[in-house]
Amino acid sequence: MTTTLSAPEHAQPAPQAARKPRWINPSVTALLLGTGLLYLWDLAENRWGNDFYAMAAQAGTWSWKALFFGSLDPGNVVTVDKPPFSLWVMGLSGRIFGFSSWSLLVPDALAGVASVGLLYLAVRRLSGPGAGLLAGAGLALTPVAALMFRYDNPDAFLVLLLVAGAYCVVRALEHASTKWLVLAGVAIGFGFLDKMLQAFVVLPAFVLAYAVAAPTSPGRRIGQLFAAAGAVLVSAGWWVVAVALWPVADRPYISGSTDNTVLELAFGYNGLGRIFGEGRGGGGGGTFAPPSGARGGFGGFGGQTGLTRLFGGEFGGEASWLLPAALIGLAAGLWFTRRAPRTDRTRAALLLWGGWLVVTTLVFSYMSGIIHPYYTVALAPGIAATLGISARELWRGRANFAARAVLAVMLAVTAVWGFVLLARTPDWQPWVRYTLLVLSAAAVAALLFGADRLRRLGPVVAALGLCGALLGTTSFTLATASTAHSGGTPSSGPAVASGRGFGGGPRGFGAGQADAAVIDLLKNTTTKWAAAQSGAMQSAGLALGSGRPVLAIGGFSGSDPAPTLKQFQQYVADGDIHYYVAGGRGGFGGGRGTAFEIEAWVEQSFAPATVGGTTVYDLTKSIG
Repeated sequence: MTTTLSAPEHAQPAPQAARKPRWINPSVTALLLGTGLLYLWDLAENRWGNDFYAMAAQAGTWSWKALFFGSLDPGNVVTVDKPPFSLWVMGLSGRIFGFSSWSLLVPDALAGVASVGLLYLAVRRLSGPGAGLLAGAGLALTPVAALMFRYDNPDAFLVLLLVAGAYCVVRALEHASTKWLVLAGVAIGFGFLDKMLQAFVVLPAFVLAYAVAAPTSPGRRIGQLFAAAGAVLVSAGWWVVAVALWPVADRPYISGSTDNTVLELAFGYNGLGRIFGEGRGGGGGGTFAPPSGARGGFGGFGGQTGLTRLFGGEFGGEASWLLPAALIGLAAGLWFTRRAPRTDRTRAALLLWGGWLVVTTLVFSYMSGIIHPYYTVALAPGIAATLGISARELWRGRANFAARAVLAVMLAVTAVWGFVLLARTPDWQPWVRYTLLVLSAAAVAALLFGADRLRRLGPVVAALGLCGALLGTTSFTLATASTAHSGGTPSSGPAVASGRGFGGGPRGFGAGQADAAVIDLLKNTTTKWAAAQSGAMQSAGLALGSGRPVLAIGGFSGSDPAPTLKQFQQYVADGDIHYYVAGGRGGFGGGRGTAFEIEAWVEQSFAPATVGGTTVYDLTKSIG
């Protein structure tokens, strides 16, 4: 069995060097075209997606400085609470094609197609086109992938950069290439500029695969890994250094940090605060606390830690459909290749993608701070690649009953788990869960009794198994893509009220719902900022709806000390802000801070008026 799964290196020509079967090119073309159709079809139904990031992308179309820093407004008062890589792409798209829902979201969809294509190429190089196609299809048909590759959160570009890094590691593994390993470091560094320390979660897998399997001496491997680490630091650090050297008075406040620095944001609110849940960050030293009574930690802001988290009601439908089978396949693959040479291709691939799978699973399972279910999109490539590689190798070795038995177990577990996940939305297409059980049961029986080895029955068994394994995740992916999503906490699945985290509905947390009358009012302004409002969660809707700059006091939740009361008063004195719109979110749970000071000053100094159903203050007309 060992030699079936992994022959010695001299007997293992690179899969791409062999004569290419005719079915490969049409299959790859179908995979990429299908993925593009899935992610681009009716994309505008998501409108601005997450208004928070859309507001910053809009600001980037007005101001190059705002684009560079990831500011929420072209006046550069405060940034988003993430680094700006994804905003650079979306902002540039808006500058080139005009700012619209399409120019905002299409780059994310294309990042999804590129991720699927790169995953295919990476897996193919070590494990052949069959495994690559399975991996690519597995990623494309993961519900959370269809969610986030049709959305403007940073996660789409994070996945693309991580997959690009893995592809570079694969290329480096082939000939112990320093160049390709350094390029992998560059990809991870830019991943940091997209979503900070989350990009580093895959690094243990990259290091392990290269340290074990690279065909060169131990000393050279160590030296190359240090060179790649240097590439990570340089590609991630140049922007951090630029922000640090920029005069503080001439740049926006770094939202989410406690000391107005990128490093504190990276290791505080977006770093240790996420891992250990210590209430780090949130602006000005404040703790970002969800409203009392919010289920699941504010719609996914936390939740119960432990190995069952990713299978629970809020997380299960996002990416766990093939996770049990991938873990089984990983364990079996490592066992069957235990006596293979150090540089064995199959084991190297399993270490790379399986390491990605295991480390990311553990991190997401035990994070005690803020975590959203859609974060699991970063787990999807590891699941898909590990499953594709292990399934292909076990299928090749199915002459051995042990390989067939493992495949049968993987398929049976996938079918049962898919049935459980689908049963969580019992009123939605119940035929799907019963059909996948029937198809999978037939394939499992065929494998156990060896029917796949009979002439011409092998392809039939394979087709039954694939249909049974992928039917559940495919149905949920199609439902996700056909459902409109918006707000800060979108979730996968059909738009049904399941109460278990599926079906994010048309508008989720953080989706600004601005009064149409207020929008019309702001459209007629000519000041630097049409209006100001506490918290970007609400003010983003004003900026996007009116097409005019709006000052989001206090950043995302209104808890950042930007602008200060003195700065705001100066803006008003200079005639830079026309209106103050009440009803924003000036921080959570405290009734204190800059946003509340500004609100109190406005209430004392200006007369309120009702526009539509909203209280508005004209800052050009003081009471006195």
